[in-house]
This record gives sequence, C-alpha cells and structure tokens, in this order.
Amino acid sequence: MLSWLRRVLATTQRLVTVAVVAVVVLAGIAFLILSQPTVTGVDNRFGDINETTTVIESDLQVQNPNPIGATLGGLTVDYAIDMNGIRMATGIKKGVSIQQGRSTVPMTTALENERIPTWWVSHIRNDERTTLAVNADVHSSALGASFGAPKVSRAIETDIISAFNSTEDRPVGESPTGGPILVIRETSAQWGNVSASETAIEMEFVVHNPNAYAVPVSELGYRVTMNDIEMGTGTTEGQGVVPPGGTRTIQATTTLTNDNIDEWWVSHLQNDQVTDLRIDFSARFELPTGTIEVPLDPLTYTRTIDTDIFDNKPDGGTSGANDGSDTATATPTPTGDGLLDGDGTATPTPTDDETATPTPTATPTPTDGLLDDESGTPTPTPTPAPTDDGLLSVGTGGTVPVEPVQ
Repeated sequence: MLSWLRRVLATTQRLVTVAVVAVVVLAGIAFLILSQPTVTGVDNRFGDINETTTVIESDLQVQNPNPIGATLGGLTVDYAIDMNGIRMATGIKKGVSIQQGRSTVPMTTALENERIPTWWVSHIRNDERTTLAVNADVHSSALGASFGAPKVSRAIETDIISAFNSTEDRPVGESPTGGPILVIRETSAQWGNVSASETAIEMEFVVHNPNAYAVPVSELGYRVTMNDIEMGTGTTEGQGVVPPGGTRTIQATTTLTNDNIDEWWVSHLQNDQVTDLRIDFSARFELPTGTIEVPLDPLTYTRTIDTDIFDNKPDGGTSGANDGSDTATATPTPTGDGLLDGDGTATPTPTDDETATPTPTATPTPTDGLLDDESGTPTPTPTPAPTDDGLLSVGTGGTVPVEPVQ
C-alpha cells in the first residue's frame, strides 16, 4: 500500500512538472508570436469647463495586429499634456482592453485652471509662442513592456499687440480755439516686464501740438478688457508739456493683472476660443481755459484673438497631421470698432479733418532676453479687407502666420 502511494505521488509530481514547463513554453511562444500593439495617434478636444477645471477629452487610436482581442493581462495608459514644458494635465487609465485591429481608447484628463497664469507668463516671455506636447504611454503587464504613442507637438502662436504700431495721424480732443488739442502721429507697443502677478505693455505716443499755446498732459489713463473681463486699469501721471507747434513722445505702461488670466481662459474656451481684447484711453489736459479730461476714442485699441489649440475647429485650416509639417495662415476678420483693428497693421478711425502721414514704425526691442524683436514694421492699412477664415483672426488688416503642428 505504501509503495503504491509513493508511485502515485511520483506520477503526480511528474505531471505537475510537465504542466509547468508547458505553461512556460506556451507563454514564451505566445510572447514571440503575439505582436506588440501600437498607439497610432491621439485626438484631443475640450470638454466641460468651469471656474476651476478644464476637462480635456482624448481618444487614443490603438492598432492591435494580433488575431484576437485581449486585455494582455491588463493595459495601463498614462497620459500627460505640457504647454511650454509646464505640466498642465495628467491622467491614468487601468484595465484597458483592446480589440483586434483598430480600436479607440477614450481618456479624460483635468486641467486645473490655476495653472493657466503660469502658462500665460511663459507664452508672453516666449514671444507669444507655445509648444503644446501630448505624451501617452501604454504598459502591458503580461508582455512586461511599454509602447508609447507618437509624440504630438503643436506650435501655437498669437500676435496680440503688434497692431498698436501705427503711423497714422489721429486728432484728439477739441481745442477752445478750434481744431484738435493734440494730434497723435505715431503709436508703438511692446511687451514689458512679465512677472507671476503682472504683465506690462510698454507704449509710446508721438504727439504734436498744432496750437499756439502749450498743452500740459497731466495724466494718461487706460482700461484693458478681454471678453469684457477687466484685466487692468490705471493712470500714468506727469507726462510733461507739449510746446506750441512742438512734438514730443509720451511713454506709458499698461499693466494686466495675471490673477484674472484664469478667468479669461474660461471665457476664451466657452466662446469657442475667441477673445475680444479692448484698450480704452483717456487724458487730462491743462488748457488755458482750465483742466479737462478727454476720452481718447481715436486711440481705442481692439483685437480679436482666435485660437485652435488642438487643431479641431471645422474651419481651423489645417490637416491635423502629427508630423510637424502643418502651417496655417491667419486671415483677419473685422471688429468694426476702435482705431487699431489690424493684424500687424493699424487702421484709423476717420475724422473730418484727419490726414495720414505714414512714417517708419518703431521696432520693439527685447526687454528680458526672451521677447524677440520679430514684430516687424507694420504697414498702415486704411481700407480693411474683411474675411472670416484662418486659425488666428485678429481685427482688420494684414495677415499673421500661425503654425499649428500636430
């Protein structure tokens, strides 16, 4: 009886050993035979947006060359979105199954809006350029391997202030003796100091006094709005005196409050990635008849900023390729109000006695080593040519190249 039991145990042990070896061999054969799935592309779009969070919905396109669909022991997808190297959103999805052939793996990631001001600073310091990078990695615990998606890299460019550069004559105010108080002959702007809390725009106004008396400019005020959200207000005092028949340059700094950038971001996305920028000016003059405050309506600056961050607008003008070869040209659309509506050009608001005397426009210079002097010299465009296409549409006037790359 004992010998029989020993024989049974020995036989059972041999069978278990054979079974284990068979499993190992089969697993090795399966590892060699089964091809590794690949992620062939990533599609992104904005989802729900609220005051604190921006939802990004993504579809990973997966190609499974194997004859059967399987979980491969469980797939884990890691996902990240960077803007100028700043991590904006991350996501992870476990237990993913894929079918045979092509399939789509949906992903949802949350972007915290409090990160938007940090991105804004990088965008302005980088001469209004952002590199959007989307990285996805899929790991199979069964194969013990990872396979990443093709890296999506997309260049996003804006041109917010270059159209303020103008050489058009614009009379402002009404003198007690008739005619304008002053004539603005040239305006220019460039980005100034950009910190975590504020974004400065350095502006210059070349003004001429056509009167027989001196005109002291005691104060210059401004108000900046983006989609009707107040971004900054302020005044600059002690602008000096413009002598009779003389010309001088007035310098002013317009400051945007970065605390409101995340609020603007929400409005921008909810408005189909369109922003209406507006800067209103006013001035206080010390005239012989007394002190007066005059709204500088001819200097009102408006700009329409239209972006397509993930290149999925119906009229975005790009093919959506991920190879970095796409380019798109922005075509401006008219705003209908304000003085400077153009994209890289200035369009005056006509007055009855207005004359135009074009002269070369001042070219901005770098302020911190990061803002490139590439705005060029704008060409005045008195007659707007409205169109309605293009990725980045800005006011009326010329065109701005925008290079979306995906």
